[in-house]
Amino acid sequence: MISKGCEQCAEGGKMVLFVYGYCDQRDCFYCPLGENRKNVTDVYANERRVESDADVLAEAHRMEALGTSITGGEPQEAMERTCRYLSLLKDEFGDDHHTHLYTGITGGRENMRRLSEAGLDEIRFHPPLELWGDLHGTEWEEILYIAREEGLTPAFEIPGIRAEPEFLEFLDEGAAEFCNINEFEMSDGNAQRMKEAGYELRDGHMSAVEGSHGVLETMADHERVYFCTSVFKDAAQHRNRLKRMAKNISRPFDTVTDDGTLVYGKTWLSESELEALGVPEEFYAVKSEHVELAWWLLEEMVEDGDTTKGEIVEQYPTVNGTVVERTPLA
Repeated sequence: MISKGCEQCAEGGKMVLFVYGYCDQRDCFYCPLGENRKNVTDVYANERRVESDADVLAEAHRMEALGTSITGGEPQEAMERTCRYLSLLKDEFGDDHHTHLYTGITGGRENMRRLSEAGLDEIRFHPPLELWGDLHGTEWEEILYIAREEGLTPAFEIPGIRAEPEFLEFLDEGAAEFCNINEFEMSDGNAQRMKEAGYELRDGHMSAVEGSHGVLETMADHERVYFCTSVFKDAAQHRNRLKRMAKNISRPFDTVTDDGTLVYGKTWLSESELEALGVPEEFYAVKSEHVELAWWLLEEMVEDGDTTKGEIVEQYPTVNGTVVERTPLA
């Protein structure tokens, strides 16, 4: 079973809202946060640093977000901020804008009530690794029922460190709606700690850890367990999100690639020179020190000798517009 939140994520329609970088669970050796996100109070919408509420809404509109995932750090340690953003998004996009939140603490009934009233639809719990297998009869079992009573969909989202049948028991008992298992991964933020703990990368993989697929043998046959691979995250989720952005912001002369990047030409001809060559206005945009235009048109112009200088630019459709590649034409 794939939740609505996961369906939207697979389509590239889920905005990731990082609300708070601090977390009380300081002993998670596998925490993937990089240094720019750990122990900070900054907010990010996707990769965009948020300075105002308008930035959050602009990023959501930029990708035509179908929903938002709230993450950190620990979002429940910044409840006022978390609830404010939930309300902001629901007010702007309506109840159909699906929201889910990742948390490593139980939080209690008051937090569940506040989150629900602010507009949260789904809450995904990640209990501490040392408690796996001993969650029954604890606050972790109780919070699942409390969350449901307060109008939230309770679920588990855990890294694929090891197979743990107790999570399946919670599903069968009706306490949790589903359990997502993320393929265990190394990142820039946790690689050293992971290696010190004895984990190694799978052969031929950039981030997936050896042995993580083993949880499939015990857990993935359950109809309400979904295993999210590192390849799927990169090839589907991230790429599809970029495609949504690129489609929304592309100019008539931009080419959107299969990877969700934008390709265009860059020339230092003047606008008057382009007009003299008969280039239609819709095929170029004048910048302060250069002109951007259809890459194929620039290529023809160089071949015909209309200009001796230019380049083809490929860049991400994000706010910072990181350039992937520049190809000189001469």
